[in-house]
Amino acid sequence: MADEMGLGKTLQCITLMWTLLRQSPDCKPEIEKAVVVSPSSLVRNWYNEVEKWLGGRIQPLAIDGGSKEEIDRKLAGFMNQHGRRVPSPILIISYETFRLHAEVLQKGTVGLVICDEGHRLKNSENQTYQALNSLNTPRRVLISGTPIQNDLLEYFSLVHFVNSGILGTAQEFKRHFEMPILKGRDADASEAERHKGEERLKELISIVNRCLIRRTSDILSKYLPVKIEQVVCCRLTPLQTELYKNFLKQAKPVEELKEGKISVSSLSSITSLKKLCNHPALIYDKCVEEEEGFIGALGLFPSGYSTKSVEPQLSGKMLVLDYILAVTKSTSNDKVVLVSNYTQTLDLFEKLCRSRRYLYVRLDGTMSIKKRAKIVERFNSPSSPEFIFMLSSKAGGCGLNLIGANRLVMFDPDWNPANDEQAMARVWRDGQKKMCYIYRLLSTGTIEEKIFQRQTHKKALSSCVVDEEQDVERHFSLGELKELFTLNETTTSDTHDKVMPWSGALRTLINKCQELLGGS
Repeated sequence: MADEMGLGKTLQCITLMWTLLRQSPDCKPEIEKAVVVSPSSLVRNWYNEVEKWLGGRIQPLAIDGGSKEEIDRKLAGFMNQHGRRVPSPILIISYETFRLHAEVLQKGTVGLVICDEGHRLKNSENQTYQALNSLNTPRRVLISGTPIQNDLLEYFSLVHFVNSGILGTAQEFKRHFEMPILKGRDADASEAERHKGEERLKELISIVNRCLIRRTSDILSKYLPVKIEQVVCCRLTPLQTELYKNFLKQAKPVEELKEGKISVSSLSSITSLKKLCNHPALIYDKCVEEEEGFIGALGLFPSGYSTKSVEPQLSGKMLVLDYILAVTKSTSNDKVVLVSNYTQTLDLFEKLCRSRRYLYVRLDGTMSIKKRAKIVERFNSPSSPEFIFMLSSKAGGCGLNLIGANRLVMFDPDWNPANDEQAMARVWRDGQKKMCYIYRLLSTGTIEEKIFQRQTHKKALSSCVVDEEQDVERHFSLGELKELFTLNETTTSDTHDKVMPWSGALRTLINKCQELLGGS
């Protein structure tokens, strides 16, 4: 079930469970019990959705905490239910709890298992995958709004879980599909390799489509308010520019790229540059310790500088964010979601909010599951006073419904476009009543624009997690890697220049046509 975000995958699955629990061609229930496995942050959400749509007809059992003995007792009770009218026919449980208590659930049979945010099962070697795979069930549904189609072995694991054998064994899949497709997508592939790769990809898609439901969010535009997405290129401040140039001179990441290989120091250079783009405060400690690339950089900071307070004027993006928040607060009653890849950046957001006296809530990996559900519910209430919801893009943003806000700021781009899409879909979804504004902030001429360009060109970046050396090498040619470590100071938008190199010529042509047509 691979519909894009906001198309009602949850409701479709609740409908499927209800139908199978109540009828079949034989005039009796098709199944006795169903299990929903989800990320821990969504267990309560699933419980609420079942209550909302089946109100009172069914009593689901949600397990999101408790002692080992208590959980084992509840699961054993669930598995021992039999008959046409089971008291609690739906179990909702987190992946972690399922893995820890799989032995109890494997003692009987379950009619249907639904795995939400199913891309968690991308690795067939991990314990969660194996625990779920050994569950005795004839029907499996895997939900993922962003199925991983770039790392093909991960994609194989997902398809193999729901339809074992349809793509052969892992070795057969690798030989017949993965190797030709990856060769064809390589930056230095020959024309013959590209052609063979495309053919194998078409063959793969035709097979997988037998067990795949996929609709895009385009159909939502008829029913939801207008969504305006703006890419805002923010110039670096003089301090950021000097730090950036000094880093490239000292760390010399381009020189590290020898024989097409990328070293650990080059990977760390990427992280340092991304943090510098967010705010110089994030690399201040490196400057104090005079780490490679930041030797002598401390003298560039203003005298008396301290990280205790946030100084928006030292970061181009933070300055723009400060302005967006001030204008929004003073001219409307809109709420704002702020998203970043780094919890350190969320710390800066908190300092900014405190200094501007904005009420806010924050959700990151440190928050308990029950508390998450409560703060989301409270924030979405029209009467709640919180103006800002801070969200770490890697801490359970998937599946969250934040329709209490209608403005969302993506403060930094992710290498994986699916992560950004997930985060941006938090506000523009069913239940939203106001026009939505998405602001994607990029630091002009920097590594951030290069990341964004990779996203827009869709060059197999879903699998290109920078922390994994082999993925970086596979998807970037040496020339492209070198280009990451450059700073273009003369442009207003490097992305615009690359995407529209013909725009100047087109403007000249339009002007000429207007002259010929008498200025109309």
